[in-house]
Amino acid sequence: MSRRDLSGAVDFSVLDRTTGGDDGVAEEILGLFVQQAGMWSPMLDARSEGWRDAVHTIRGAAAGIGAGALAEVCADAEASGKEVAPAKLDHVRDALGQALADVAAWRHELMLRSLKA
Repeated sequence: MSRRDLSGAVDFSVLDRTTGGDDGVAEEILGLFVQQAGMWSPMLDARSEGWRDAVHTIRGAAAGIGAGALAEVCADAEASGKEVAPAKLDHVRDALGQALADVAAWRHELMLRSLKA
């Protein structure tokens, strides 16, 4: 994967502003995002007691890296009632998958840049 594989699910200019363009810091933040996604994803189930906590945490992490669409669907799910939560959580999982694909492509690009340096 490389930059050409980006879908637009993540606006990496947000991350660039946060990190001041430091690729090492960007890699660390993206690694933490992937780690958090792995931790919280199993709770994206309306039968789970902590699904709102999971959505809230993913929302904050998404906003921090520029995954605006993911943050929006998380906010929508977090505000929803339990009766519509399964469908809302499907949207969160889809948006999370798209964001993670963009993150993987960006991290690949960062790795390639470090090899060239």
